[in-house]
Amino acid sequence: MSGRKCEKAKGSRPAVWIHQVRCEGVPPNQMGIRYHRMFLILLLLHGANAALKDPVQKWQTLSGAPPLVIARGGYSGLFPDSSHLAYQFALENSLPETVLFCDLKLSSDNVGFCKTCLVLNNSTLIAEVFPKDDKTYKVNGEDRHGWFSVDFTSDQLMHNVTLIQNVLSRPSVFDGTMGMSLVDDVVGLQPPQLWINVQYAQFFLDHKLNIEEYISSKAKEFGINYVSSPEVGFLKNLGVKLRKSNVKLVLRFLDEQLIEPSTKQSYGAILKDLKSVKTFASGILVPKTYIWPVNKDHYLQPATNLVKDAHDLGLEVYAYKFANDIFSSYNYSYDPSAEYLQFIDNSDFSVDGVLTDFPSTASAAIACLAHTKGNPLPPPGNDTRPLIITHNGASGIFPGGTDLAYRQAVEDGADIIDCSVQMSKDAVPFCLDSPDITKGTTAATMFLTKVATVNEIQKGSGIFSFDLSWSEIQTLKPDLVGPFSQQGLKRNPAAKNSGKLMTLADFLAFSKSSNVSGILVDIRNAPYLATRGIGIVDAVSSALINASYDKETRQQVLIASEDSAVLGAFNKFPGFKRVLQIGNVISDASKQSVEEVAKFADAVSISRGSVVQAHGSFLVQFTNVVDKMHAANLSVYVGLLKDEFMNLGFDFLANPMVEIVTYSSLMVDGIVTEFPATAAEYFRSPCSDFSKNLTYTIMPAKPGSLLSLTDPSVLPPAEGPAPVLEPADVVDPPLPAVTVGGHGAASSPSNDSSTKSSAIAVGASSGFCLLVAGLAALLAASSR
Repeated sequence: MSGRKCEKAKGSRPAVWIHQVRCEGVPPNQMGIRYHRMFLILLLLHGANAALKDPVQKWQTLSGAPPLVIARGGYSGLFPDSSHLAYQFALENSLPETVLFCDLKLSSDNVGFCKTCLVLNNSTLIAEVFPKDDKTYKVNGEDRHGWFSVDFTSDQLMHNVTLIQNVLSRPSVFDGTMGMSLVDDVVGLQPPQLWINVQYAQFFLDHKLNIEEYISSKAKEFGINYVSSPEVGFLKNLGVKLRKSNVKLVLRFLDEQLIEPSTKQSYGAILKDLKSVKTFASGILVPKTYIWPVNKDHYLQPATNLVKDAHDLGLEVYAYKFANDIFSSYNYSYDPSAEYLQFIDNSDFSVDGVLTDFPSTASAAIACLAHTKGNPLPPPGNDTRPLIITHNGASGIFPGGTDLAYRQAVEDGADIIDCSVQMSKDAVPFCLDSPDITKGTTAATMFLTKVATVNEIQKGSGIFSFDLSWSEIQTLKPDLVGPFSQQGLKRNPAAKNSGKLMTLADFLAFSKSSNVSGILVDIRNAPYLATRGIGIVDAVSSALINASYDKETRQQVLIASEDSAVLGAFNKFPGFKRVLQIGNVISDASKQSVEEVAKFADAVSISRGSVVQAHGSFLVQFTNVVDKMHAANLSVYVGLLKDEFMNLGFDFLANPMVEIVTYSSLMVDGIVTEFPATAAEYFRSPCSDFSKNLTYTIMPAKPGSLLSLTDPSVLPPAEGPAPVLEPADVVDPPLPAVTVGGHGAASSPSNDSSTKSSAIAVGASSGFCLLVAGLAALLAASSR
């Protein structure tokens, strides 16, 4: 990786995401703007409330106690690891029993400090301060080049060297603002428990620095509870020195094929002889794949017997490599809580603790979500929870608008399932997110001659449903393309082309037979379709009447549209609830505009940016749009929620559940999501009831809290405020009459490049087919 540049926009996530640490050899001046000052500790309390007695849970840990949350370098998922702020934030936002994890390093004068990497240039600005002091040393038999703590005194390190974030998808705005943490500094925070990890004991011994002596002399003073190391010899020797203490020794396993330096055995071989490990250690710390293996396609395999075997021998088992922003398996559908639960709340075992970069998420999994799968989902309401409304079904797991996506949504606990109605050439209404069927189907590989431009629908060319008959559309396969596929975050590839598209009639029949509390029918592009001879409003009305939804009392019918005239056309159905979709981000709503909306709608559906304003990837403040709509007796639905961490501002801590909690705290009436299971999981938990005043709960984000810790000069330029909603934005002209016969196929001006593309497409080569397919995938990835 030497010499390779790793850059991202200040204060925001990288345009193309690859989870990796900063590369060695990057010129220091490309690491972001630095300034040498310490921030005041973040006054943000996400967890510790005055407690009532929490429900007693049974755990399958070795001791029967809840698993430990072990904060690697503090809250290293947000702040530079091992910084004072990272450690403080971890304590304030995690379970009261949270363990602080310190990777111990020694300076040349035998002073201990906490830092994850052996070479300091990956996570500090030491190369800027001491540009000529890099060295090359043998470490476990291999050459390592960089800046090493053994070459600097504690004064040099503590007074000159500042920290940087070493994972590129995380905030860089704190770079250069915090100094290194002595072990004494971490102890000064009075953590409930302290875990010292020693990764390179032999390396320090080679430089006449004895970590065994350091720990044994400081164990009582520091109140050390755990010491881990991948070196068997070190733990055995330390055990002799600490035999009269209560310090637990833990063998840290590295990748199975790597060689343990003192025994010269592979870690895989040592794993097969846990009885010998028990002779010098009380526990093991293993990569999470030792317990739940993942195959080459990133799907979970059956669990190993490691936890059970270790517990049978009296060994505790701790797992590591947990982080909300590291992709691990498609089985978790980008919900980090689901991964923790896989390790602590399955029917067979629980690990004794998890080592994580995001201790608040692990805390929530333990305190809020474990043992709740059988809990009933409380009914939605003003004093309980918002509605869970899908977006094309559970479209985060199966292709949107398919039978599988809808079945999954019902299984996952959705209240309202939705159908975004599109129309075929022969006027068959069916469910798909966009009239451009290159988004969500394989049309780009089958109907190249149908490529056209319809400026009334979208910018750029596409293949439109109203240019194909329903029988032609039925020949297509659905296509699951996630919004961040280009950044490497795909969705459930095993189901990429699974399921079948549903007509509106099929959707209504399915809904009637399910236990959902309602349906949402989304109607768009009605004026344009009328000019094509297609009456989408009449088609939807007829389908609802044929399915007896005009007389339905068990399920609520929501009619959604961005066109006020469409909603007005459904006045003849007094039982239906009309929802105005406000697609553009707004910063406020004028009194007159809200009054106009209330004349023809019962609810509004607004974007997330209309609820909370952001600067870069940091939340700034809440708007008052929700309150203004509520004052006019309008329900408010907020979307679109996605689980991928790339979709989340930093204040949500890479946890989609925090976003759900945040909107719930604002009393929105519904959340629109592609992952209904994540919302249902939260609302089933005791933590969704704030009146219970539990020891730990999931708290909403506080806009501005993180931003207040940054230097404005390191943030991207602030964008101007979003517009205020005015009456002209919500009142549309009457719908045009449906033109019998329409005006023919969608077309482009003769000088439009897409016309040329269409002409070429008639005799397209296989290479051109691939190009169009690629463009279609890009369109799908960037939609919404």
